[in-house]
Amino acid sequence: MNSLSITEWKPVTGVLPPRTPEEWQLEFEKYKVTPEYVHINSRMSLDDFKSIYYMEYTHRMLGRFIGLVFVLPGAYFIARKQVPRRFAWGLVGIGGLIGFQGFLGWWMVQSGLNEDGLLAQDGIPRVNQYRLAAHLGTAFGVYTIMVLMGLDVLRKAKFLRMNAATRQLWSQGLNSPEVKRFRGKTIGLSHMVFITVLSGNLHFIFLSNSGALVAGLDAGLMYNEFPMMGDHLVPPKDVLFNPHYTRQENPSILSLILHNIGENPALAQFDHRILAITTFALISLAWLSAMRRPLPKQIKNGMHVVMGFGVLQVALGIGTLIYMVPTHLAVTHQAGSLALLTAILVLLGRFRVPLLIK
Repeated sequence: MNSLSITEWKPVTGVLPPRTPEEWQLEFEKYKVTPEYVHINSRMSLDDFKSIYYMEYTHRMLGRFIGLVFVLPGAYFIARKQVPRRFAWGLVGIGGLIGFQGFLGWWMVQSGLNEDGLLAQDGIPRVNQYRLAAHLGTAFGVYTIMVLMGLDVLRKAKFLRMNAATRQLWSQGLNSPEVKRFRGKTIGLSHMVFITVLSGNLHFIFLSNSGALVAGLDAGLMYNEFPMMGDHLVPPKDVLFNPHYTRQENPSILSLILHNIGENPALAQFDHRILAITTFALISLAWLSAMRRPLPKQIKNGMHVVMGFGVLQVALGIGTLIYMVPTHLAVTHQAGSLALLTAILVLLGRFRVPLLIK
């Protein structure tokens, strides 16, 4: 069931849910003018409305809680000058991104509260897929920065516990030409993993679908075969680049491409398949390369973990697709994408020699 039940963004006063029957009825009346109620839930009772309201309310409260848990301790340690200046600026940046993420969440939800362009395909109201992708991408960006900063702190603590001789050997090993070359390849691989995770990850609002752009378009619910898409490895050109999505009589080639990339479910799923297959192929090649190179053990072990999560994620992705996106597989696939992203970030952290500066 969709949950676009909270029709206003109140960062402060919205902390309290409706408490009296009159307040509940007022919220319900606001919901009744939304496309979701008009086109899907027109027979919904007040009790049913309360259940979906609390789903969205819980999500919003969790977002507020995450912000407070991060911002309040961060402000305390910065005010008492208990963190290095460089790290303090990183905390400020993350705090700002968390606030921006909350704004993007409302901006995304707001697109589902009006009918402009949302009912053209199948009559089902949904949030704008571009706003959904921006909301999800920012969330993963915040997560990535947090993980990298946390790993930097752990590596620095480990480095400080070493004696001078061990530090020198460790630094020399990580600064060798062989390691530096492999590090460059790993950075490129991490970008591919991030893009693929973003293109195919679930958003909590769309647990029955299969990704950011894919979720907004319900693209996971078509072509439920692998490796074929219907009767073809690659769907016909007129399916992937359909003039219908441009809403123009004589669209230009550029308009045809851009509109189909953002709005055509068939092309959205095809793009995600290509990204996933390419990323897994690159992970496999990187793993084989790491096994044949004289790299430190910690880097080889990290590459083993990345490869393992890559195999698991491919299996989960194919299973999610062929079983028509059941919720339990879809959510596990989401968790797998986050695990794969974390594994590649941990691997990247193992290439760095900590900077012992304030």
